[in-house]
Amino acid sequence: MADTKIKHPHVTQKKGTHGGRPIVKDSRIPVSTIIIYYKKGKEVDEILDLYPQLTPAQVHDVISYYYDYRKQVDNEIEEMTNEDKWKKQYPPAKEQAK
Repeated sequence: MADTKIKHPHVTQKKGTHGGRPIVKDSRIPVSTIIIYYKKGKEVDEILDLYPQLTPAQVHDVISYYYDYRKQVDNEIEEMTNEDKWKKQYPPAKEQAK
């Protein structure tokens, strides 16, 4: 049996859009953002309420993409939500003297 790669028609990557990370095709919505909600227990209908511009097929394809590229997406989510990293990169402004 030939090794076939699953295609995800609603997920794309573009250099210069969200750092070249996967996004929902024809949008700027990162796959990782949808997956954060999915991992928090949001159902597809609830995600569609948050992103009414998406279709059910797009959200289902994003979830399918996640299971095919779980490690990559989980690493992206970890990087996005790492507060210590962001505080080092963008330190909070010091309080000005009164």
